[in-house]
Amino acid sequence: MPVEPLSLKEIEDRLAELPGWAVEDDRLTRSYRLGSHFAATAMVIHIAQVQDELDHHSDLTLGYNTVSLSVNTHSAGGKVTELDFALAQRVEELAPAHGAH
Repeated sequence: MPVEPLSLKEIEDRLAELPGWAVEDDRLTRSYRLGSHFAATAMVIHIAQVQDELDHHSDLTLGYNTVSLSVNTHSAGGKVTELDFALAQRVEELAPAHGAH
């Protein structure tokens, strides 16, 4: 079953439930600052596990003590879909365990 892009209203409603997340250039994005490079690296590994579990993958960038994600759904024409928000929610659930803010 194809995944449909979300409307602007649906995106706005879902963003209200995910502080720190934004939509830029048809991509759902978020950056986290962590206490150390090691903590950021550990968070990347856990995000990668979630992405494989969901079979939905973001562009994931590891910085010195930062982790940044950017995601959309290629099969929906590169637009933001419910799949992207499902991934964002799972990442938000991981963040506190890594001391991310």
